[in-house]
Amino acid sequence: MDIRVLQYFLAVAREESITKAAESLHMTQPPLSRQLKDLEDELGKQLLIRGNKKVTLTEDGMLLRKRAEEIVKLVEKTKVEIASSDYDVSGDIYICGGESDAVSFLAQVAYDLQKEHPQIHYHIYSGGAERVTEKLETGLVDFGLFVTSPTDIEKYNYIRLPMKDTWGVLMRKDSPLAQKDAIYAEDLWDKPLIVSHQLSKNNAMFEQLKKSESELNIVMKYELIYNASLFVKERFGYLIGFDKLINTTGDSDLCFRPFSPAWETELFLVWKKYSVLSRASEIYLRRVQNEIEKLESL
Repeated sequence: MDIRVLQYFLAVAREESITKAAESLHMTQPPLSRQLKDLEDELGKQLLIRGNKKVTLTEDGMLLRKRAEEIVKLVEKTKVEIASSDYDVSGDIYICGGESDAVSFLAQVAYDLQKEHPQIHYHIYSGGAERVTEKLETGLVDFGLFVTSPTDIEKYNYIRLPMKDTWGVLMRKDSPLAQKDAIYAEDLWDKPLIVSHQLSKNNAMFEQLKKSESELNIVMKYELIYNASLFVKERFGYLIGFDKLINTTGDSDLCFRPFSPAWETELFLVWKKYSVLSRASEIYLRRVQNEIEKLESL
């Protein structure tokens, strides 16, 4: 399977037309059609439904599109890594992780490193453990930030970060529970709750609340806490999440209260075992390790 042919296939999927794809690729239609037919023959699957007005993808075509995009990105990433010199380090660092205040630590390391190596660029992706793991396994990111230890942690190299995330409840300042210094499980049993999709798959939350999912009034599940906080602001419910992710100071309508007993989560920076990191990623990793040593020596 030729990378060039995958790029041709992606162009057709994007344009939904072999004619328009050929124009964007600066080639004529017959050789492009032939390349696509050869690709279908090689895979033994129909990838395209050629209609009168547009070309659509079959189910196998949609799968190939997803994988082809990953392959093309990985090839481009590899080219950049190999092209960077030993002395003038450049390239891209890819990080994927859940929402956490620990990202501010990673950002500070990147800021300090950029002063010495301004040609290093960063790509940050957000997602739960499943997305982080998928991107690590396919090589699309260099590092994953896990807000809990991956179940298969032995597959990876990792650093345990020195900070922890504190769980609690985000609510309006005029909510009845805002008068409390800490939130107990029973305080939430009769309240409308907003939880993350990732957290709802974790038994730890239900252990903390001492109730099963069916016994709780979960009115919404979220991916990004900022979007969910807007629902909290509109009195939709009480959000279970991490501290320090939403501004609750000054004239904000919101406040955060931690759980009692305290519920904290360890943080891990993870990368694949036996993988070859780019020069930029190696330098970044060493800087992270150095900064952790400084914090632990205080």
